[in-house]
Amino acid sequence: MKNDRIIPGVILVLIGVVILLHNYGYLGFHLLNFVYLIPILIVLWGVNLIFGDKKSSPAAVGIKIAIVIVGFALVLFGDFAKRHKFWNGDQYGFNMDMNDDNDDDNNDNHNVTKVEGNSEYLAPYTDSIKIARLNISGGGAVYTLSDTTNELFSATTREFKGKYVYSHSRQDSVSELNFKMQGHSNLKFNFGSKNHNARNNEAIFKLNTKPEWEINIKAGAAKLDFDLSKFKVRSLNVAGGAADFEVKLGQPLANTNVNVETGMSSTTIRIPNGAACHIKSSTGLSSTSFDGFDKKEDGNYETPGFAGATNKLHIKISGGMADFKVERY
Repeated sequence: MKNDRIIPGVILVLIGVVILLHNYGYLGFHLLNFVYLIPILIVLWGVNLIFGDKKSSPAAVGIKIAIVIVGFALVLFGDFAKRHKFWNGDQYGFNMDMNDDNDDDNNDNHNVTKVEGNSEYLAPYTDSIKIARLNISGGGAVYTLSDTTNELFSATTREFKGKYVYSHSRQDSVSELNFKMQGHSNLKFNFGSKNHNARNNEAIFKLNTKPEWEINIKAGAAKLDFDLSKFKVRSLNVAGGAADFEVKLGQPLANTNVNVETGMSSTTIRIPNGAACHIKSSTGLSSTSFDGFDKKEDGNYETPGFAGATNKLHIKISGGMADFKVERY
C-alpha cells in the first residue's frame, strides 16, 4: 500500500468506528458534527505543503496520523464536545419529557404515548380483518414475538429511556398498527444478555393467527427475536444498523417475501425443511451461510425443487459488514 493511501484509510476507519459506537448507544451525536472535523483536513493540507515532495515519507505520514487521531479525540471527548448541543442534546429534533404520560383516548387514531415504566397495548380483533400490517420503528430496544393472542395485537413493554408511541387504524378488511420507540439517545444494553433486570427498553408482542401479516421493521441498534412460525406471513421487511436479528418462519403462503437490509449486524433466518425458498444475496463484505441451498447464478440460491413448488418463500438480503445465515429446521 502506498503511504499516500494510509491517511484516507485511517480517517475512514475512525469515522466507521464513531458511527458504530453511536449505533450501539455509546456515543450520542448528530451527523452534522462531522462538519467540525474540517479543521483537521485543513491542518493536513498545511502539513502536505510544508513537507512538499516528502509528504509521503514515514515521518510525514506519522505526523499526519497523529494529527488525525488527536483531532478525533478532541472532537469526541474534549471540552469542545461538551460545548456543542449536537453531542449531548436532542438528536431527533424533539424535546424528550421523561415525566410525560399521555393517554389520549379521544383521538380517532387511538394514539397512545407512554414514558417510563411498564405498559400494555391492545388492538381488538374482528373476523372481518383479513390483512394486518404491523410497522415497528426505533432502535435502542429489544423486540420479542413468539406467542399468540385472541386480540389482533398486544404488546407488553418496559421503558427506561425514550417513549413508545402506538397507534392503529382500520380501512375495510385491512388493519394497520404502528409501534415506535422514540428518544433512545445514549441507551446502552447488551444484546446477548438474558438478564431481565437490566435497564433495557423492551417490547414483547403477541399476534392473532387468523389474518395474513405484513410486518415492517426499521431499527438502529436493536435486538429482534421473532418466532413467526405460527403466523401467516405475507411479507417481512427488516432494516437496521448495528443489530442482532433472529427470525423463525413457518410454511410460506403462495408468495411470502422477506427483505433484510442491515449495516453491521448478525442476522439468522430459520425456515422449515420442506419450504421452497429462493435467496437473492447482495452482501458486500458480509459473511453468508445458506446450508441446504443450491447455488445458481451469482448471488442466487434455491432449495431443491423450488421451481415446481406451489408456495414459495423469497428472501432478499443486503448489507455491509454483516453475518447472514439462513438455516432449515
